[in-house]
Amino acid sequence: MTEQKVPMTPEGQIRLREELERLKKVELPQVVKDIGVAREHGDLSENAEYHAAKERQGLIVARISFLEQTLSRAEVIDPSKLSGSKVQFGARVKLCNVDTDEELSYQIVGPEEADIKQNRISVSSPLARGLIGREVGEEVKVQMPAGPRTFEILEITYA
Repeated sequence: MTEQKVPMTPEGQIRLREELERLKKVELPQVVKDIGVAREHGDLSENAEYHAAKERQGLIVARISFLEQTLSRAEVIDPSKLSGSKVQFGARVKLCNVDTDEELSYQIVGPEEADIKQNRISVSSPLARGLIGREVGEEVKVQMPAGPRTFEILEITYA
């Protein structure tokens, strides 16, 4: 069984590689030093510094492993090389919430790049799944966590 590819933009791949590098070259060596210093303080069974550093080390190692696996399965898709009239990965989509007349704008990105504060939603989110394959002018009914919503697609761009 082959592992599933993880779609991501070139920017997302760069950010993940930078995070991986920082974890390996800065944070992991620092936590190893912290463990050494805490170990010098004596009895490890009651040493909160030591236990906190060991826990942090475990989290860092787990994140490094996750990033390495994710990057090894990366399928980098450059939205600037895409075009078309249908919503697909990498698209920037301007929507109108039919119920509230509120205009929204999102870019559809990989799961590790999603950041709602930057209007970047995961390709696997309910909204993105509802938009994929649709065109400007279409109304899309989406079952959101807060209940059903209807959106009209106003614009689709790739940049």
